[in-house]
Amino acid sequence: MPTCRSYHDACPIARALDVIGERWALLVVRELLFGPQRFSDLRRALAGASSNLVADRLRELQERGVVERRQLPLPAGAWVYTLTDAGRRLEPVLLAMGTWGAHLPPPPGPTTLSAASVLLYLRTTARPAADAPPASLRLDLDGAVWTVDVADGQIHIQSGATGPGDAQLTTTPTTFLTLLEHPERLETVTDGSAVVRGDVQAWRRVLESVAGGQPRRRSG
Repeated sequence: MPTCRSYHDACPIARALDVIGERWALLVVRELLFGPQRFSDLRRALAGASSNLVADRLRELQERGVVERRQLPLPAGAWVYTLTDAGRRLEPVLLAMGTWGAHLPPPPGPTTLSAASVLLYLRTTARPAADAPPASLRLDLDGAVWTVDVADGQIHIQSGATGPGDAQLTTTPTTFLTLLEHPERLETVTDGSAVVRGDVQAWRRVLESVAGGQPRRRSG
């Protein structure tokens, strides 16, 4: 069931935690940073949380003005969850937490890595050359499609495909993180864990813009 717990503390930090401090709440926000998601998308990305728990967090975040539910225009017509303006203002908070957490050891045992987590790493660490050719790239991570646009030294990522793109990379979040850290492996992957179609060098430039001198991290 949704929770209504409060610290009853006037400090702004405590007041913020009254809204987003429940377990999994900030990870729901993380998953929505790149655009609207269906409940099934969120449930798949947050593999360690039950359906009821994800539903409770979404309901709480809606009640507190962080998330809203809306229907996509036809022909899609699907109901999705998206961040409100207040929810989007949490992005720098999450990025700061990610920077701090990158220095911590990973948890024991098998771990998960969501597409949103590795895409945040890409967006915050990529430094494309200002004179690099512009490119619109398609990225398929475990069946979820993203568009990565690069132009004028900037990188922009959005959910969904805006077209065929100059190149398509199909892989998993874990393998994609490995390629971000070791772009030289892109052309040598032979086990089928990463497949590139189209302009391979366009993807290579994106990967190298992260690996060149950026701090290493493990997962988030």
